[in-house]
Amino acid sequence: MSAGYLLSCHFRHLPCSLSPFSYLSNKPLRRTIGAAYGLVATLPLEMTSYLSRAGRIATSQFDEMTYSIVIPAYNEGQRLGATLDKVLAYVLKQGWDAEIIVVNDGSKDNTAEIVRTYAAKDPMVRLVENPGNRGKGYSVRNGVLSSRGDIVVFSDADLSSPIEEMPKLLDALARGADIAIGSRWVRAELQTQRQSLHRQVFGRMFNLLMRAVLGLQFKDTQCGFKAFTRRAAETIFPLERIERWGFDPEILFLARKFGFRTDEVPVRWGHSGGTRINPLIDGARMCEEMLRIRWYDLTGKYDGRLAAVAQAAKPLPGRPAPRV
Repeated sequence: MSAGYLLSCHFRHLPCSLSPFSYLSNKPLRRTIGAAYGLVATLPLEMTSYLSRAGRIATSQFDEMTYSIVIPAYNEGQRLGATLDKVLAYVLKQGWDAEIIVVNDGSKDNTAEIVRTYAAKDPMVRLVENPGNRGKGYSVRNGVLSSRGDIVVFSDADLSSPIEEMPKLLDALARGADIAIGSRWVRAELQTQRQSLHRQVFGRMFNLLMRAVLGLQFKDTQCGFKAFTRRAAETIFPLERIERWGFDPEILFLARKFGFRTDEVPVRWGHSGGTRINPLIDGARMCEEMLRIRWYDLTGKYDGRLAAVAQAAKPLPGRPAPRV
């Protein structure tokens, strides 16, 4: 009797239209999956070695899978309340065991107050404070390293990519990716509101330079919607050195350096007004940061691999060791 036959016995009554993540996010189906893999676990190793990574995720332990959603915020008082309402409502609808971490990057408005108000009403919400205004890269790293979820997602505070797109990233992880990055340009027709022409031109120039300098072949590294397994997050983010807008290419460069699989996922995206990035000033800085990434690599600044992997293998206080 093959492992595939055992699995088919358990899965043949499940709707085939469901995506891998749809199975994993549904508790009754997860119990069925867990039972199936419990049987498969008794078979000789050679009979089960072909099972996909998604199958390894879908064990009986998946009932304990948790999610962290990190939202970096700087002077986001005007829209943060609406963002938290949407994220909380969606998480509750999905029935996820999740935490929502808002990282306040030294805001001068009422951003922190808003988060504290929500946190007082719902323990799912947590505020993390930066030591002053340090930049988006620092904020994301601070939030990720403060998180406890088995899956860590970061999203821009304006929800340019709606939170409802999150299952697309989780699907990629369920299919074996270590990192899933939202992309505006894999399927450009999904953009509901495009950036101005000059921003698009600067973005394409930056992408071409990134390909030449760092060798990253992604269509879009700058979309603020990415998901990481716990192991990938705990390996990469301790090594991150770029603190402002240019941190995305750095974490993807590190992902490739340490052998993590990164999938680029088309997502809905709409340009939101009020962005604080200046295409000329910040664009020049991001290009300089790109060169620094290459320099850091050439001079061995990222060669903390053993320490990083050891850190990734340690369980967090009160949590089991990472399973993904």
